[in-house]
Amino acid sequence: MGDTPGPREPTLEEQIAAYQREFQDLDPQVEEIVSALGRLNRRMNVAYGRQTATLGISNAEWEVLKALVLSGAPYQMGPGELAKRLGLTPAAMTHRIDRMVGEGLVTRDRDETNRVRVIVELTAEGREKWLEAMRLATVFEEDLLQDLSPEERGVLGEVLTRLLRRVEHAQPDAGGRLTDLD
Repeated sequence: MGDTPGPREPTLEEQIAAYQREFQDLDPQVEEIVSALGRLNRRMNVAYGRQTATLGISNAEWEVLKALVLSGAPYQMGPGELAKRLGLTPAAMTHRIDRMVGEGLVTRDRDETNRVRVIVELTAEGREKWLEAMRLATVFEEDLLQDLSPEERGVLGEVLTRLLRRVEHAQPDAGGRLTDLD
C-alpha cells in the first residue's frame, strides 16, 4: 500500500470565500491574517517536530528542555511548575519526565532543603540536545524569513508582538492550563 494523500486543504482564498458564504459579517482581511497565522503556526510546529525527531527527541520533550533553559542556571524546576508552564496535567508531566529521565535528558531528585519537593534538572546531554535543536531551528527560521528585508522583519516582529500582547492581556491564563487541575 502506498501513501495516499488526504483531502486537499482549501487555499486561504477558498476558505475565506466559504466563510463569507456562510457568515456574511466576516471581515475577509481579518480572516486572511488570522487564518494565515494559524496555518503558519501549524506548519512550523510540524517542521520543528521533524527536526527534533532527527535528534531523537519529541516536540513535547523539546518544550520541557526549553522551559528548563529559560529558567536559567542551574536549569531546575519543580514538576508542578513545569506542568503549569506547559499546560499539562501533573500526571502527563510525570509521564513526560519519566521518559526524559530514562533518556538521560533530565534528572529528578528530592530537594535537599525540602524533602517533599521534587526538582527536575537539565542534564549535560539534555542541554546539548537543546543546543542542537536551536542550531537546526535557526537555519529553518532564517530560511523562512529570507525574503524579508531587515526592515520588514522589524515591522513584522513589532506587529506580531503587539498582537501577542493584546491576546495575553485579554487571556492572561492562556499561556498554560486554563484551570488548576492539581
